Amino acid sequence: MKIVTFNINGIKARIQALTDWIDRTQPDVVLLQEIKSVDEGFPSELFEDRGYNVETHGQKGFNGVAILSKLPLEDVRRGLPGDDSDEQARWIEATVVGKQPLRLCGLYLPNGNPAPGPKFDYKLAWMERLHARAADLMADEMPALMGGDYNIIPQAEDAARPEVWQDDALHRPESRAAFRRIVNLGFTEAIRARKPGPGVYTFWDYQAGAWNRNDGIRIDHFLLTPQCADLLVDCGIDSDERGRDKPSDHVPVWIDLDL
Repeated sequence: MKIVTFNINGIKARIQALTDWIDRTQPDVVLLQEIKSVDEGFPSELFEDRGYNVETHGQKGFNGVAILSKLPLEDVRRGLPGDDSDEQARWIEATVVGKQPLRLCGLYLPNGNPAPGPKFDYKLAWMERLHARAADLMADEMPALMGGDYNIIPQAEDAARPEVWQDDALHRPESRAAFRRIVNLGFTEAIRARKPGPGVYTFWDYQAGAWNRNDGIRIDHFLLTPQCADLLVDCGIDSDERGRDKPSDHVPVWIDLDL
C-alpha cells in the first residue's frame, strides 16, 4: 500500500498539478495539507471519479486537511483532541483496512512564526496535544502512522543552510525538543530510517530561486508506530514535482507498506 503525504498549498491553485501527479503515480492513500478550502468547496468528484474515497476537514482560505483513499475509510475523526476551542483545521484521522487495519493520521502542524510570540506558544501547545494523541496511538498497539507537514526541521542536516533557520520557529530548540519527545515514544521516522544524511529535502521556498539552488529543508514527515514500522517496505520523496508547472512549494513524501 502506497501512502503519501503532500502539502498541496491550495487545492484550487494546484488541482491540475495534483491530478496529474495522481494519474502518474496511482497512490493508494493521500494525506493532503493546506487545502485552503471549506469542505463544500473541495473538488471531491475529481478524486471520486478516479476511485478515491474522500474525507476533508476544511477551513476557508487557510489550513485544511484531507484524506483520499482507494480503500474505504472507517471511524473518521476531525480535529486534534485536547482543546475544544481550537477552530483551526489541522488534523484528520481514519482507519483503512488492507490485509489488516491501519490508523491514518494526517496533520498540518502550526508554523509558529514569529517566535517568540502567541503563534509560537500555539505551536508548542499543539505539539503537547499531539504528544498525548501519539501516546494513545502507541498504547493501542494497532498499526498507525502520523503523516503530514510538521513544520519542524529536526536536525541541522535537514536544511541546506541551517544557520538561516536558527531563530525560526521551525528549527528553534523548543520545537525540535517537542518533536523528539514524540519520536521518543517509540516512533520510527520513516525517511530517516531509509535515507540518512544531508541533502534530503521536501520543501523549497518560492523566493530567491531556492529550487534551482537546492536550498531546501525537510519538514514533511511520517512517524510510524512499531507495528506499522514492521510493515515498511520502502519510502521516498518525489522531488521532481517541485520543478513542474505551477507546483506546490512542498513535494510528495511516500511510504510503501506491506499491507
